[in-house]
Amino acid sequence: MKMNWNQLICDKRLGLEHYHDNKGGVRSDFQRDFDRLVFSSPFRRLQNKTQVFPLPGSIFVHNRLTHSLEVSCVGKSLAGEVLLLLGDKYAAESWAARMDAIPEIVAAACLAHDLGNPPFGHSGEKTIGAYFSEGKGQQLKSHFNEQQWNDLVHFEGNANSFRSLVHQFNGRRVGGFAMTYSTLASIVKYPYASLYAGTKGKFGFFSTEQASFEQIADELGLIKLGDGRYCRHPLVYLVEAADDICYQVMDIEDGHKLKIIGTEETINLLLAYFTPEKQDHMREVMSKVDDPNEKIAYLRSSVVGLLVQECAKAFVEGEEQILEGKYDGCLIDHISPLAAEGYSRCSKLAKKKLYCAGYVTDVDLAGNRIINLLLDKLIDAVMHPERNYSQLLLNKFPEQYDVNAASLFEKIQAVLDHISAMTDVYALNLYRQLCGISLPTV
Repeated sequence: MKMNWNQLICDKRLGLEHYHDNKGGVRSDFQRDFDRLVFSSPFRRLQNKTQVFPLPGSIFVHNRLTHSLEVSCVGKSLAGEVLLLLGDKYAAESWAARMDAIPEIVAAACLAHDLGNPPFGHSGEKTIGAYFSEGKGQQLKSHFNEQQWNDLVHFEGNANSFRSLVHQFNGRRVGGFAMTYSTLASIVKYPYASLYAGTKGKFGFFSTEQASFEQIADELGLIKLGDGRYCRHPLVYLVEAADDICYQVMDIEDGHKLKIIGTEETINLLLAYFTPEKQDHMREVMSKVDDPNEKIAYLRSSVVGLLVQECAKAFVEGEEQILEGKYDGCLIDHISPLAAEGYSRCSKLAKKKLYCAGYVTDVDLAGNRIINLLLDKLIDAVMHPERNYSQLLLNKFPEQYDVNAASLFEKIQAVLDHISAMTDVYALNLYRQLCGISLPTV
C-alpha cells in the first residue's frame, strides 16, 4: 500500500466540505490558510510565550512567535527544494501541477505547529501533564475513561495545536479555523491517540478531536495501521525538519547573544558543519566584519542553508519509503555524516549549557508554580460553580471556553484551553491576583 500525492494534496476545508467557492485571485486555498493564521489571535499571543530563554529585557531572544515565523520561512524553502528535486519524476502526471502547492502547505503548517503550546515553554507543557500524573489532579482519575486520563497525564502541545485549529469553541464555526485538510494533516507529528503515547508521552490529538483527524486522514489516504494508528502525512517530515533546524541553530545563536557561549566557541561550533576548504573561505568572509553578532548571523545563515539542502535530499531519497509509511526516524537522522556530526555537537552543547542555564531553570520553576496554582483554582471552580469564589473565577474565562459542558472531562478541557492560551505575562498577573499580591490598576 502506498500514499499518493494527488490525494495527499487536498484543499477541502474542515467544516466546509460541501461548500467550495472558487474566489479566484492570486491566493490559493493554502495561502489563505497561511494568511488566516497570521491574522489570528492565538498566533499573535505567541509573541509573549517563552521559547527557551526568558522573554527579553535589553537582549532580544526568540519567543514562540519569532520561532514560528522562522520555521515557516525555513519550511517553505525546504519544501521548495523538494519540489524542485521531484519535478522531473512527476512531470508527466496529469495532476503534477497540484504539487506546486507543497511549499504553501508546509509554510502554513509550520506557522501553526506551536499554536497550542502553553506559557513558559516546554516546562509549561510538562507541568500540566504532571499535575494529573503526580499532583493534585491524581484524585480525579476515577472520573475519566482510560483514553481521557491518558489525554490529561500526557498533555501534549502538538495535540493541543490540532485542537486549537479544529475544535468548535463556543460561538465559533464548525471546523474551527476551517483549514484545508492537507495543512491540518501536516502538523500532526504523532498520528495516533494518547493510548499509544508510550514512554515519550507523544500523541497527535485528544479523544475529543479523534473523529476529526480520522476524517481528514481517510480523505487524504493516510495509511492506517492495524493498532489504531496512522502513518504520517509526508509533509509532516518537512515541517518537523524545519522545526529541528530552527530550534537547534537559533538556540545556539541566542546562547551567544546572552553570553552563555563565547564567540570563538560558537564560531567553531558552527564551522564544524563544513569541510576545511569551506571553513577557510567562511573565515575569510568573517574577517571583513568586526561585529561578533554579525559573524554568528552569517554562520547561522550558512548552517541553515546547508541543513535545508541536506534534509531536502534526505526527503527525496526516502520518498518511496515515506509514501509507504515505512520511513525510519526523521530527516535529520538521514543527513550526511559531516552535517550530522555538526548537528550532534550543537545538540550536546545546548543540553549541557543552555537548557540548564540558571535563568532558564528559574523560569521553569516559576512557571511550574504558576500553572499548578491556576489549575488548582480553575478546576475547583468548574467542579463547584455554585460557590461564590467559583463564580468570580468563572467570570475570568473567555466565553469561547465551555465551563458549563455536560461532562467533567470537557470542563477540565475548558480549563486547559484557557491556561494554554495564556501568555506568560497574563498567567503571571492572574497568579498574582489569585494570591492577593497585586491588584489591577485603574
